[in-house]
Amino acid sequence: MPFKIIFMGTPEFAVPSLKVLSESKHEIISVYTQPPQKKQRGQKITKSPIHLIAERLNINVRTPTNLDTIEEYDFFQKKKPNLVVVVAYGNLIPEKLLKIPKLLFINLHASLLPKWRGAAPVERAVLNQDKETGVSVMKIVKELDAGPYMQQVKVPINQEISAGELKSNLSKIGSKIILESIDQILKGEARFIDQISSNSTYAKKINKKEAKIAWEEQAGRIISKINAFNPKPGAWFEFKNLRYKIFKAKEINLQGPVGEILDNNLTIGTGKNSIKILEIQKEGKNKLNVKNFLIGTNLSKGTKLN
Repeated sequence: MPFKIIFMGTPEFAVPSLKVLSESKHEIISVYTQPPQKKQRGQKITKSPIHLIAERLNINVRTPTNLDTIEEYDFFQKKKPNLVVVVAYGNLIPEKLLKIPKLLFINLHASLLPKWRGAAPVERAVLNQDKETGVSVMKIVKELDAGPYMQQVKVPINQEISAGELKSNLSKIGSKIILESIDQILKGEARFIDQISSNSTYAKKINKKEAKIAWEEQAGRIISKINAFNPKPGAWFEFKNLRYKIFKAKEINLQGPVGEILDNNLTIGTGKNSIKILEIQKEGKNKLNVKNFLIGTNLSKGTKLN
């Protein structure tokens, strides 16, 4: 008998999972997502990607600011779901809901748990120059991302891939294993493996300050920062009180003064080797490839950026 599922998710990462489940034999009885947000200094209110998809699929949408209320508990009791699927929802699940008898909460997490528990596992894996990452399907428990997992899929990390591109790949892979996991649970074939908590690492939330480029670092380290913070918040440097974000660059085997532009193609000296910028955005302007950016720019050979 198919499951009655409540789905919880918010960003684009969760969309493939919701779509796959909506096309399956299972019934999605409701979708929880973060409330609509005001974007860009009080302009129009924007619904989350999951909110928009759920409406398109004619699925009931709930956007509480707080899950730990009598109203939400009563909703769960009334609807009697068999399973709750959580994919990047953005809130912790209250213990009161987790304790509802015969109700299982599972989560799709974008890392090979117990590595990179927390809010930014993909960005941290890229920043750390990990050779691989992946996705895990785990049972949700009170402690953050600490529950036993039932499935994991490993994915190699290409040194040229951005966090945004990697996240998109993982979301598609994850949507498939979520459905496989649900079918295993339905058949009574699910086997959960306890995490070894002593091996865990924490992927703390990204802040804009740590995205600042330090030219004295090695080129490879700077490239990993550029990739990790693409698309958000964008690795950046400042020149003449304007912020420039770099979205794509490559390492060049060329040594020169640290923080100095070494040629007319925007190659910049670092602590070891250099980086050649391929995609950049000046504050208040659109993102451009380096060829178009260099037309009319004052960032020329010999300019010191630090």
